[in-house]
Formats: sequence, structure tokens, C-alpha cells
Amino acid sequence: MLLYNTKTRKKEEFIPLEEGKLKLYACGPTVYNYFHIGNARAFLFFDVVRRYFEYLGYEVSYVQNITDIDDKIIEQAIAENTDFKTIADKYSEAFLEDTDALGIKRPHFQPRATEVMPQIIALIHDLQQKGFAYEVEGDVYFDTAALPEYGSLSGKQIEDQKAGARVAENIQKKHPADFTLWKKSKPGEPVWDSPWGEGRPGWHTECVVMSQHHLGQSFDIHGGGIDLVFPHHENENAQALALSGKPLARYWMHNGFLNMEGEKMSKSLDNFITARDILKQYDAEAIRFFFLSKHYRSPIDFNRELIIESDKAVDNFYKALAGIGMDSLDENPVSSPEILAHEESFQDSMNDDFNTAKAIATLFELANITRSANNELPLRQDAAKMLLKLGRTLGFFKDPEKRLTEEIPDLSKALVEMMLNYRNDARERKDWALADKIRNDLLALGIEIKDSPEGSTWNMRK
Repeated sequence: MLLYNTKTRKKEEFIPLEEGKLKLYACGPTVYNYFHIGNARAFLFFDVVRRYFEYLGYEVSYVQNITDIDDKIIEQAIAENTDFKTIADKYSEAFLEDTDALGIKRPHFQPRATEVMPQIIALIHDLQQKGFAYEVEGDVYFDTAALPEYGSLSGKQIEDQKAGARVAENIQKKHPADFTLWKKSKPGEPVWDSPWGEGRPGWHTECVVMSQHHLGQSFDIHGGGIDLVFPHHENENAQALALSGKPLARYWMHNGFLNMEGEKMSKSLDNFITARDILKQYDAEAIRFFFLSKHYRSPIDFNRELIIESDKAVDNFYKALAGIGMDSLDENPVSSPEILAHEESFQDSMNDDFNTAKAIATLFELANITRSANNELPLRQDAAKMLLKLGRTLGFFKDPEKRLTEEIPDLSKALVEMMLNYRNDARERKDWALADKIRNDLLALGIEIKDSPEGSTWNMRK
């Protein structure tokens, strides 16, 4: 397997720190509002990373944090005239509801920053003892000049970092690139006691503690959106290097932006659409297909027409399964060499830095084999089983039986079955005119009939 490592700017062979195990950390939300679909891209992609390693047989430990104390949370609490915990709890629950609705599996561990405050304080104290941190009037900063490796992840040199758009100006700092480890609280803000007085932690330190608490000093993969490379991930890695001399993660994976009319979708630009709102308009699997049909490192432009096309593509998979009949698929493993070759093709695509676009092409090939009346039934059944197996690896087909047997609005399933029986009787009598009329009348109601050597089946047409 080859993974593109942001740190080295090239694809590298994936070699786990422990054979057969994957330790994965991906940055979660800062819970001060509903997350937008640009954020959803990262959450969906690392869900696929987790699923694929599980498909390969790895023992996966997946950690995704929830940042529940931050300036933005405090600002939102003031705006809603409440306290920070109420805001954090409200939007944490909303995050879980929306990721569930997107079909994202919950991580094995989902720590919150406020749950590990003693460990955060201990880490900052250790950095200070080792000479990598300094205090100024209750604020504690990381001394970037004390770490020669600073900038090794992002490629940014410390001498090039001046106060400006990306580096906040602060006359207390020794250097503009120095970042906050502990922040002295202002009146009315939430506080925790520490050796430096009452305050709260910096964002970068929270993630170091939460990841190492569950995965150890150094782990396999750290992921997130490309906007987190600097300063967030650079500053996380700097603290790990300062404490142990080991990088926080061996491989750093970052997905590209979702753009809105050429600009990065973000709350700060006020050009975002929440995942909650988009789920009211489109099926979750269509949204997943929309993202996975492009390589994860490539930017994507938000396009409603493409999401509609994505929904049609997913529906094509379900129609293939409906045509073969889920109840015809037994538990026996796939044995057809032709279908097993498609699985190898799928793996080749995924092993090439998670090329999900090519992997999806394999799903289409399997769907076509499943639907073709020219193929023998055992081959079609094997293709359907493989379509389900590989599709689920990408996060599709959460509950295909439910989708394929949903009640038809304004018309009972029994009535459709009765009309289908009338049509079958007409075909046996070679009354093609009546058979065609029944078929066309049902089609006008949105019910599509599919004939095959094994019989006739029906499904709702989108």
C-alpha cells in the first residue's frame, strides 16, 4: 500500500508500527455550530480509511477528538446567552446525529478536551521543564526556536514566519511563530487551575494529549483537512518531538478543500452549507458518492447537479441488487475467478493512495455483471455479493434490504405484486399488448419492471 505523506511530499509504502494493527487519529470538530459539508469531506474520507483497513484485516484503533473548549465556543455561548458547556454539549450531540445520518461509523475513542485537562497541564509542565516553553504573565508559549525540527511537517521555515495573516502578533512572544500552550482566562471565561494560574489550554496541545492518551507517543496515521497542516498539525508535531524526539505520527494524510464558486468553503467566509441542511435535500449515500468519486487530495467544487448524478449512480447499484434479489444471495464465499479479479482491481485502486474514484469504477463493473441477463445466474450472484462487500468497504449499502423493500407511497406492495402476476399471466398467453400496457401503466406510476430468465422483478424508479 502506498500513501501520500504530507511530511515527505511523496507516496510511501505503508508499514505499520505494529504488524497487523493500525493506529489512526483524525481531527474532529470544534463544537460551536453545525459542521458544514466541507468538514464532512474529511469525516467521510477517514471513515473510509478506517473501513478499508478493517476490510484488510487490520486491528484498527481510530480516535477522533471533540474540541469542547475554544475561543469560538465561548463567543457562541455569549451570542446565545448561555455557558460554554451548554454550547459544547448541544453541538457535540448535533455532530453525532449528523455523522450518524451520513453513515459514518463512530470512532473507537472520541475524547473531549475538557476530559483530559490534568494530562494537558502535565504535558505543558514537561515542555517547560525541558526548556521548550516559557511563561509570560500567566500565558505559556512554545519556544519554536528551541526546536530545530520546527517546520519539518509544513515546510515552513521559522525565519520566514512573521506576524501577519497566519501568525498572530503578540508582543509577549519571543518570536511571532511561538504558539500558545496555556492561555490566561479573561473575566467571565471558564477556568482551570494550573501552575501558571487560572486559564485554559491552547488548541494544539489538546490534540496532542488526546491522541497520545489513546494511541501512544507515536502512531501510524494522523489525518485532517489540508488547512490543518499549518499551524495546527505542525504545532502538534513540534510538541511531540520536543517531549520524546519522536514524530507524533509516521504518515500525515490531508484531504483537499471543498470549494464554493472557487473559494474554500468555510464559516469565516460565510459561504458554507451545513451537512444537516444538505441531508434534508439529498441522500447520504449520494453525498458520499459525490466526495469519493474524486481523489481525496484533489479540491472539489460544490455542485448540486453532480450530487443529483451521484444519487442516480448509487441508485444504479441498488437496481442491480434488486434485479438479482437479495434473498438469492447465500453466505458462501465468492468463487468466480472473474469476480475475484474485480476484487483485486478494487484493492489495487485503494492501495494506490486511496484512489476511490477508480475503486468506484469497479463497483459499476460489478453492477453491470449483476444486471446482465446474458450472464449465468451463479456469476451474477457472485457479482452481487462482491458489489455488497466492496460497496460496504466504501460506506455504501448500510441497510440495502430496507431500501429495496421500502413501502411505495399511495400504493400497496401487494397491489403491485398482483399486477405483476396479471402481467405474467398475459405473457404466458402471449398477450403482449396487455403485458405491455400493464408494464407502461406501472411505469407511469414510477414502478419499473425488469424481466430476466429467472422471472420479473420491480422497483421504484427515481
